[in-house]
Amino acid sequence: MSTSPAQPDLGSVRQGLRMAKPPDPAALAAERQQLVAAEHAPFLTRARTYLRLIGPGYMQSAMTLGAGTASAALFAGAAYGYELLWVAPLAMLLGIVMLAAVAHQTLSTGERPMHAMATHAGRFFAFAWAAGSLVASVVWHLPQYNLAANAMVDACDAVGIGGVPPMACSLVVLCIAIALSMLYGRSPGLVRAYERTLKWMVWAIVFSLLWVVLSTGTDWGAVLRGFVPGIPQQRGNTDAYELIASGLAAAVGVNMVFLFPYSLLARGWGREHRRLARWDLGLGMLVPYVLSTGLMAIAAANTIHRSGTEITPKAAVADCARVLGDVMGPLAGRLVFDLGMLSMAISTITLHMLVCSFVAMEFLGCELGSRKQRLWSLLPAPGCLAPLVWGEYAVWLAVPTSVFCGLLLPVTWLGFLVLQGKRAYLGSDTPRGAVGLAWRLAMLLITIGLLAFLAWTAIQSVPRYLESFTTKD
Repeated sequence: MSTSPAQPDLGSVRQGLRMAKPPDPAALAAERQQLVAAEHAPFLTRARTYLRLIGPGYMQSAMTLGAGTASAALFAGAAYGYELLWVAPLAMLLGIVMLAAVAHQTLSTGERPMHAMATHAGRFFAFAWAAGSLVASVVWHLPQYNLAANAMVDACDAVGIGGVPPMACSLVVLCIAIALSMLYGRSPGLVRAYERTLKWMVWAIVFSLLWVVLSTGTDWGAVLRGFVPGIPQQRGNTDAYELIASGLAAAVGVNMVFLFPYSLLARGWGREHRRLARWDLGLGMLVPYVLSTGLMAIAAANTIHRSGTEITPKAAVADCARVLGDVMGPLAGRLVFDLGMLSMAISTITLHMLVCSFVAMEFLGCELGSRKQRLWSLLPAPGCLAPLVWGEYAVWLAVPTSVFCGLLLPVTWLGFLVLQGKRAYLGSDTPRGAVGLAWRLAMLLITIGLLAFLAWTAIQSVPRYLESFTTKD
């Protein structure tokens, strides 16, 4: 009978994950003892233990909170009020079903996921995962730079500095992103300071949105009804199906999936951490994501939607900044909104660059710190040219690019579905019985359903995208 694989060698699993600080062996041993004891402890005691130890899920949440998430939530609230609040939690819950399987596989075996995918599922799936992660990082860079550049231009305009070219701001963001990317693996202290700063800036806009929600007469009954799935009627120039597809795709990206299992291994997590990983996905990723997207959509519903203003794909950053300006004042609201969007975009840009360099190390064998590895991190850099082509779609560009990138994910999910039933890979940790069957069936339905809906939406939207992006007013 197959047996469970041995615990991974920490030096091996950390190799290549340049953003990881090697775990202290003594602290890791104590952590494992806490988790074993928590298994039989009362619920509240177990919950307190898990809350102290969660972490990788929060990093995934930071990567997800970028232009795609912000655009989908803002346009959904501005165009449809509370009616699309159900999209974000559903999207993340579907992603958690899949990521929980990824965590179970990785922590049960300790194998490096790319090697496991190529060996036990087939090199086709491994190649699709690596290629999809690279393509998604490049494509998703376009709306990040577009949003960041236009947010910077709007901030300058708000303080009386007019006429700043968006392309110049985009190049500034590129220089910042390259500098930050090169810090990983060289200056852990500066990296931690940078990540802490971005975290507080993102949370600043979340609390500002909460202030708006509490100050603008929220209809909480309608909010609750908004979490019941339904397709609202078409309003104006924003299509509900596109916003739903964008929200589903932006929640969990293929490049995000690449980073997640390696971040688990880099912390030294193993079999004892499997339940903690599920809590981490719920509290570290689901809660911040649903909270931030929900507040953003409700704030947009209470301000832009309630005022009767029609928001179009060509809405400027200043138009969207009204979600804060109506409560905080036109200047303060604009600046807080602009800085929040800039922080979200820069954090996502640097993580995309990290993913590209990490794919090169894992799939192509580039050495950590080598010139090739550093050059691969620059692969998405041409995204900084987005303001030259799509500058008038400052916020909306993230919607179609999210739909496209979402189409790159289902093949990777199929690879993990194959691994979920491989006894040669998981041994005695292969999910069996009714639970194992239900888990694999859910993974299959999610994969097929996501692919079908995104493909249908893309086919319906392509003619309009081409006309919109090539026709000047």
